[in-house]
Amino acid sequence: MTHKTRVLFICHANAGRSQLAEGLLRHLYGDHYQVESAGLDPRPVNPLTLQVLQEIGVDTSSQEAKSLQKFVGQHFDWVVSLCGKEDEKCPLFLNTALYIHQEFPDPQAISRDEDLTLEEKLEGFRWIRDQIRDWIEVQFKPAL
Repeated sequence: MTHKTRVLFICHANAGRSQLAEGLLRHLYGDHYQVESAGLDPRPVNPLTLQVLQEIGVDTSSQEAKSLQKFVGQHFDWVVSLCGKEDEKCPLFLNTALYIHQEFPDPQAISRDEDLTLEEKLEGFRWIRDQIRDWIEVQFKPAL
């Protein structure tokens, strides 16, 4: 069995951005990557996050919020911080070969906006999902 590259996506709550990234990378290139996600202050995964992943065929049965503490001391080939500028608490993960920061909007802000209809919220989550997917397709595409 060949070694899979280990990737950890982190964000504040592990309820939106990092869950989207975990599900998308596993779905697109799971044969090449062992993917995890975690949060600084984990909250339950937002149901809209799971819904927009399922809409494009992503298996979300193993997706659950996890604390970053679960991964302390583990080695990752890539650690990707998806925290926004407003959240400067995302740590530098020292036990890693490559650390990147890639900012995406927080879908949780959309979810909390009471002026939006459910369909408008879903459209916002889909837009963020598609932004993350496009980035993953470029950043993580396996070499042929």
